Amino acid sequence: MPKEVGERRILIVEDEPVVADTLRQILSSSGYDTRVAYSAETALSSLSRWSPGLAILDVMLPSMNGIDLAMALKERFPDCRILLMSGQPSVESLLQEARGKGHEFEILAKPVHPTEILDTIAGLFSANGCEHCSQG
Repeated sequence: MPKEVGERRILIVEDEPVVADTLRQILSSSGYDTRVAYSAETALSSLSRWSPGLAILDVMLPSMNGIDLAMALKERFPDCRILLMSGQPSVESLLQEARGKGHEFEILAKPVHPTEILDTIAGLFSANGCEHCSQG
């Protein structure tokens, strides 16, 4: 298997520990190498030696929001896929702002069924030329 940067590596950034830890358990049991951060700042500071292939980000984080974090991650890791999750209907203005800066992100509404998130992740990996990353 090629040593691609971030292959099958998923960063989860979610400020609700129960949600983050549950998602980590689901993804780990599906064969993904996962890391969890409970804030955007912690996520950014923890990525010096570990580059994710996918980042699952809660949009409504304290301090830096998930969309700003997504743009920062894309700047540092251009090949990192981004999946946003939100339980808030008010995130459309943040998404529009990101689009204005040339960023288009996939977003899922919370709560998300595990099957839906696993299917979405597999699709994101395979759509970006990482066929072996999506195989469980």
